[in-house]
Amino acid sequence: MLDIKFIRENIDAVKRNCQNRGVKVDVDELLKKDEERKKMMQESEALRALRNQKSKGKPTPEEITKMREVGDRIKEFENKLKILEVDYKNLLLQIPNMTHPDSPIGGEMDYKVVYESKEPEKFKFNPKDHEELMLENDLIDFDRATKTTGAKFYFYKNNMVRLNQALLNYGIDIAVKHGYTLLETPDLAKDKILEGIGFNPRGPETQVYSIENTDLSLIGTAEITVGGYHADEILDLSKGPKKYAALSHCFRTEAGAYGRESKGLYRVHQFTKLEMFVFCKSEESEQYHQEILEIEKEAINGLKTPYRVIDIATGDLGGPAYRKYDIEAWMIMKAEEDKQGGYGEITSCSNCTDYQARRLNIKYRKEDGTTDFVHTLNGTVVNTSRWPLMIAENYQLKDGGIAVPKALKKYVDLKKL
Repeated sequence: MLDIKFIRENIDAVKRNCQNRGVKVDVDELLKKDEERKKMMQESEALRALRNQKSKGKPTPEEITKMREVGDRIKEFENKLKILEVDYKNLLLQIPNMTHPDSPIGGEMDYKVVYESKEPEKFKFNPKDHEELMLENDLIDFDRATKTTGAKFYFYKNNMVRLNQALLNYGIDIAVKHGYTLLETPDLAKDKILEGIGFNPRGPETQVYSIENTDLSLIGTAEITVGGYHADEILDLSKGPKKYAALSHCFRTEAGAYGRESKGLYRVHQFTKLEMFVFCKSEESEQYHQEILEIEKEAINGLKTPYRVIDIATGDLGGPAYRKYDIEAWMIMKAEEDKQGGYGEITSCSNCTDYQARRLNIKYRKEDGTTDFVHTLNGTVVNTSRWPLMIAENYQLKDGGIAVPKALKKYVDLKKL
């Protein structure tokens, strides 16, 4: 969340930022609640000070009666403050992070392309999408997963299972090479951790599966569990940032997903992902945002598939992100008109500045002994949904088979799937 002091001192900028992000929140009402809260706390503290002062001597019967009245007023203030705090916090949590000045302003389609790799090579045959390819090669089963679990679940089969393990090991080696500490996280997190990261675990528009009669939810990304890893801690960053590469299963309701984009593996309810997460000093976050992006580019460059990097527009950032890049790979399933394919997201990386750290109370100790909130960043190395999709569609052969990328042959002894 934003610092309330920052909001007080930058009202117009905060309102303009909310408008650019398409977030409807009453900033004036928040400030009104803030003033009421401050006034109530001041009056309550004054009454406590009076009571403490009178308790030092031997009170008269009249003073005892008066102090009882003061105690009643303090309890009344405390009860009112509890109610006010709920409304105040709800409004404060709705305010999104501020936005990088270079982020394009607009909606989902107003992104800016900041990098393009090689041009996609045109197939000399009519290419198939990944769903058709995987079904024909007995690499996936959607129907039986629908029978056992539900729509948008799947069984991977045969060599696709081996390919996914190779893909994860490939990603792990890249992340570790860059100094990231490996974690394998729980698949569940407390709702307060999800809220701290910026997810809405119980709201009507949630993308999260919640566990009935508990305060737990299935995670949609290891960003949640790793973000909570250092909650309520003061970190020692004197020797550098805390950098993690976390393996987890990911569960998403994909509420509202429909149409061509939901085809096959593009939008599914469960997959495995290797996620990078960094805790660093405030002045370092832009540097590590670029590092995460370069690692993501290294991973996809190794597979030699065409891709582009886009700078996400303000209206598509999500609450916690200060700036976000997506990497979009070339996919046959995205074909339009006379083109054989189009671009689809396979990774993203975000700089969340101190927005998540304030909510989770994660600080670091500075050289002068004072503390400040860390900055948090996250980005995906590989996953087992859209990366296999990308490989299948870009490495398909004329005979209907799927070749194995050279970079993965170190991890799996297969020429083709």
